Amino acid sequence: MGSQLTMYISLIATSGVLCSFLAFYAYFKRKEIPGSRTFIVYLAVQTIYIFAYAFQLSSDTIVEIKRWTIVEYVGISFAPVLGIIVILRYIDRPISRSLAASLFVIPVITMIMVSTNDYHHLFYKTIEFRDGIPGPFTEVTIGEWYIVHGAFTFGSLLAGVVLLASQWRKTKRAYRKQLATLICGQFLPMIAAFVYLMGITPSGTDPVPFVMCITSGMYIWAIATTRMLTIVPIAKESIFESMREGVIVLDYAGRLIDFNGAVGRMLPGLNAGLIGTKLEESWPGLTGSPYPDVYSPDQAQEAVVEKEDGSPAYYQIRSSVVRSRGGEQAGSLLMLIDVTEQKLLQEQLTMLAYYDGMTKIYNRTQFLKRSKEILREGSDRKEPTSFILFDIDSFKQVNDTYGHDTGDQVIVHVVTVCQQIINADMLFARYGGEEFVLALPNSTLQEAGAIAESIRAKLEGTPLVTSHGQIVVTSSFGVSQSSEDGQSLQHLLRDADAALYEAKRSGRNRVGLAQHPLSRHALR
Repeated sequence: MGSQLTMYISLIATSGVLCSFLAFYAYFKRKEIPGSRTFIVYLAVQTIYIFAYAFQLSSDTIVEIKRWTIVEYVGISFAPVLGIIVILRYIDRPISRSLAASLFVIPVITMIMVSTNDYHHLFYKTIEFRDGIPGPFTEVTIGEWYIVHGAFTFGSLLAGVVLLASQWRKTKRAYRKQLATLICGQFLPMIAAFVYLMGITPSGTDPVPFVMCITSGMYIWAIATTRMLTIVPIAKESIFESMREGVIVLDYAGRLIDFNGAVGRMLPGLNAGLIGTKLEESWPGLTGSPYPDVYSPDQAQEAVVEKEDGSPAYYQIRSSVVRSRGGEQAGSLLMLIDVTEQKLLQEQLTMLAYYDGMTKIYNRTQFLKRSKEILREGSDRKEPTSFILFDIDSFKQVNDTYGHDTGDQVIVHVVTVCQQIINADMLFARYGGEEFVLALPNSTLQEAGAIAESIRAKLEGTPLVTSHGQIVVTSSFGVSQSSEDGQSLQHLLRDADAALYEAKRSGRNRVGLAQHPLSRHALR
């Protein structure tokens, strides 16, 4: 019995040494370990419990056993709660100070009960040597608070196991070893404590300190092989999930390995069922865009995805190659950055720079720029270019009579009617307030005059329906054509303006050709 006891005490002392080693390791690595202070205290109280139990086994009197029992409960009382806090920190679940303080209520009461047990016997009713013979093992009769404390301890250990186990599916395979180690660190002492409370251990020995020898060894192994404590995968998972950018992880063959919640919201069709499949095959259906070149990390690419409400979402796609320790490609990362706001702002600025805000056709600045190009290209090909300048007749009277809102409707109405006649080769712009201009590549003066007459007739025959009733809108036109001597754009527009002025002098609602004003009947 003596040699067995010596061996058992030696194993317990070894467990205490391992626990102490972990505590010192955590202290020296405290800057690298999240929640290191709590973890150090957790290991310290476990160490106190283990060594106190070893000293208890070496005691010869009930008084000494009671004294070391009080020291033991420094660890037994507080270790389960500290373990819960360490686990919550590990899985990145914040806990308020008030809640943390409330968890210590029962352990504090337990310490008080154990320390003052001789006065009330609510924790141990009796502590006696087994068979009345002095020795390391005693028989106890438990009190009411012992049951409360036992239930609380068991519940705390079970809660720790459940919290850790709930993270199993969320934890990457590379980090599951350390997660399994932490689960065992909670589960094995819980089972050992349960067996002890059931009274089925040999000679009534407490197996928990011995089990801690095993769990401490597992912790040391996990630290050496997976850098447990200095790498917290659950916290990394939280960072991964909290990123605003969408992240997709691919293996070397382009198969989907993982993705975060942000990209799941960006691409609603992306789900766990696609994991293990080639992303290239499902990408067109997910985005409606070509699959990005994942092997060009320096090239920014773009995808346009239609949202549920039908509006477009623009995502900039950047890729990076993931390499193994040997430098070989192990996979790829795709990062999707939402640039919808920037894209829409850019489009708005483009609209302001290129287009008229009310009619959405080209503005004067863009017309002049593009017309010079059309005129130059026509000159190079020896083809004529014609210009039509027109404005709305009596537009000031419309504004004065019906108001500027109706005047705006008239302007939009004119553009709508024109777009029913002109084709894509013609350059159409708003030249001024109620003035419009057309550039017609490879068109003679007579051909342009015929187009102008078609627009004039269509406008006259298409009244605008307003809240004030129907308004007949008419316009006067001036047409000019480039010649082989190569007039400037300014000269041609001046000729068209002169023809327009002559058409107005002749009674409005008619087409005038440069130096050849025509009545509205002349081109029908």
